[in-house]
Order: sequence, then structure tokens, then C-alpha cells
Amino acid sequence: MRHFWKSFTVPAVLVAILAAAAPSRATSCTMQAELLPQDRDALAAAGGRLAAAVAVQDIATLKGALLPAIAQDWDGIRNEAEQAAPLLKGGQIQLRNLYLLDATTLSAPADTQFFCSNADGSLTVTLAMRALPPGRYAVVLAEAAGAPYAGQLSFLLVWDGPASGWKLGGLTIRPGVLDGHDGLWWWTHARELLRSDQNESWPAWYSYETARMLVLPVDFLSSPNLEKLIAEQEAIKNSPQNAFPLTLSEGPRSWKVDAVHIDPTLLHADLAVVFESIGVTDPAAQRTEAIAVLSAFLKTQPELRKSFHGLWAYTVKDGKQTPVMELPMAQIP
Repeated sequence: MRHFWKSFTVPAVLVAILAAAAPSRATSCTMQAELLPQDRDALAAAGGRLAAAVAVQDIATLKGALLPAIAQDWDGIRNEAEQAAPLLKGGQIQLRNLYLLDATTLSAPADTQFFCSNADGSLTVTLAMRALPPGRYAVVLAEAAGAPYAGQLSFLLVWDGPASGWKLGGLTIRPGVLDGHDGLWWWTHARELLRSDQNESWPAWYSYETARMLVLPVDFLSSPNLEKLIAEQEAIKNSPQNAFPLTLSEGPRSWKVDAVHIDPTLLHADLAVVFESIGVTDPAAQRTEAIAVLSAFLKTQPELRKSFHGLWAYTVKDGKQTPVMELPMAQIP
């Protein structure tokens, strides 16, 4: 999970063609209800087979379905699948949405947006991809209904010709619940914090971030609800959006904090504090420094204690982040 959640805005185990992008012409998207029966059945069968394989940790089936062109990405996909077990445990796999993406009319790889609308045009979901080669693609979304962490699965499928059929091009797995609450609860909680007469802008901001993480199955998908959530979040005054780098002091020592972000590595609603260490290397000294940084940070934003489970401490050097420790809020002085 750590590899995937290090940065919420970048999927960990998706082929390099997926990311936020500018639109390209001559593509189309068909939503599940509008699919031809043969296409719907084929995608449901392929997605269901892969989701079941992840659920029972049938790694051989996943590898056998891998698109040959991305064989070099297999280790990442396998790691994502193997670490998904806690998110799916106790649930029943159900397919949620199917999207068939036609980019066969592209003349060369291009940044592409697919606008997926239902029959009456009342709902449009946008899928954005970068440097997409010509071809046919599909996105299959599934969930582990009834699982404590409500695991969400997303598969990118690539059409590899009549002989091979649909192949696995990418896999993303996320929780749908943290600390017993789903994305809608966190969204409502963020709104309640903003109505408080206390200084709740930072807790509200990160509650919106948690909601967005839980309601968004993959980073390259957008919807009207998500756009509304983002607009509410960005309207927060005195938010952490432009607060970094932030300087913290504890006695004679000071540290530069480069970022604070959501980190559900331990399947809790934790925040990660990324700071530049003063250079200690002894493990005990590193922990002492980390506790001092976390304590100093909470003294600047004490209201965060009420909304989140705990804090991670990450040191950064030469652009590389290293986890030091995680502590529940009650254990941070």
C-alpha cells in the first residue's frame, strides 16, 4: 500500500499512458447501459475474472492476462494485487461500472479525454489519459461489497486482437472506508467543520482530501460530484493549499516541512508530515527528531487531533522520502 499511497494524485500501478491530460479528438466512450450485449458480456467476464483472481490471490491468472507490451510493469501490478487482501477481506466482489473506450481513429499516441455520457445526457464522466496509442480500451470498476474497508478495484483493459481478446493493462486498488467512515461521511464532516466557530480550515481541507480519495476509484476519472467536492475544498480560506514549505521550531531546533498529505498506509485516516531532517542517522535519534517535528506541527494545528487517527513522519533528502514512524494522535506530545 505504501507505494501506491505515497502520492494520491499519481496512480502507482497503471501503465504510463494514464494521467490527467488535455483532450484529443476522434475518440468515443460507451457507458455500461449503452453497450452492445456482446461487448457488455465480454467486459463483465474479463473484469469479473480478474477481480476474482485478486480476491483469492490467484497471481498466476493475473500474470496470464497481462498485456505483453507492459511485461516490464508486472512486478508493480503483482505487488498491488498482493497487498490488496486486507481491503477485500470479508467482502463479495461486485462489478460497479464498465466503460468502453474507442481510440482507434487516433493517428498517433495523443493526450486524450473520453467524455462518457448516459443515454439522456444527464450524467457525464470524464476519463483522461496521456500519450494514448490508437486502440480499444476499457475501464472496469468493481468493489468488495460488505468488506470492512470496502475495497475498490479498477482494471484497465486493452484489446489485443481477436486471438487474445482483452488483456490487463493496469490495476488500482483503494479502500472505500477509513476508520469506519466512507467518502460521503468525510465530505459531510468537512462541511460541518467549516460551519464551526473554531479554526477548522486545515481539518476541513484534509477531510475533503480524505473524501476525495475514498470516492475516487482512480485518479484519471472525474465526475460532476467530484468536481463539486473539489470546488468546495478550493474555496476554503486559510487552507494548507499554499502553506508549504512551512517552518517549525522546537526550542533551538527548526525544520522545514515540505508537505502534509493523507496517508492510509495502515488503513487509518492518517496525515503524513514530510520534513527535511537536521541530519541525524541513529535510529533512536531519528525517532526522537520525528516526535519533536510531529509535536511542533500539532501545536500549530491542534484541531487536527480531533479529525484524524494519527501522523506519519517522513524525512526527505535529495528528493527521496523515507518513512520514520507513525503515531496515533494520543501518543504525540
